[in-house]
Amino acid sequence: MSKVQGGMKCVKYLLFFFNFIFWLSGSLVLAVGLWLRFDPNTSSLLNEDGAPETFFIAVYILIGAGGIMMLVGFFGCCGAVRESQCLLGSFFACLLVIFGAEVAAGVFGFLKKDKVIEEVKNFYHSSISESGNSTSIVNIYHKILECCDPNTNTECPNAETKDCTTAINDFFNEKLIIIGYVGLGIAGVMIIGMIFSMVLCCAIRNNREVI
Repeated sequence: MSKVQGGMKCVKYLLFFFNFIFWLSGSLVLAVGLWLRFDPNTSSLLNEDGAPETFFIAVYILIGAGGIMMLVGFFGCCGAVRESQCLLGSFFACLLVIFGAEVAAGVFGFLKKDKVIEEVKNFYHSSISESGNSTSIVNIYHKILECCDPNTNTECPNAETKDCTTAINDFFNEKLIIIGYVGLGIAGVMIIGMIFSMVLCCAIRNNREVI
């Protein structure tokens, strides 16, 4: 088998280095996704019966994409070292799929932000007006978000305490912005990987045709 030479050899090692960074990025995405899913505060607010699940859609996309990124990064390293067109082509296809997933998560985090927050607010306000375990739900929101609501029987500790509508908006706005930036940031890294993989794949093919 003929090996690539010159500038393409540099691309080969750049792709190998990229895949190592890509694997680390996958670990980061997976860690962020798991943190957002199992964060005690977020889970307590959204694990009650009837709570909206829209927020977790983007979180699950991040978790899935992060796990696949780690796997793809490993195979990308193998493809670069072995100069395998098959592995590099598969690597490119996987990057394209993950790219779509990360863009979807990023766009979801930014464009659906208001909808998700509105759903959580509606769930909170409906809990105030209902009976049953609604009191415990309201108390959970008050405790975690350190807020109070004049529509409930609880007294505000002081005048500076946030009302719960503002606290819900601030809390979930921060989480969704994290999802948006992580998704779009990793998607940008994907583009570099796709370019490197295609350049190296074409160089290997052309080199073999010459031979």
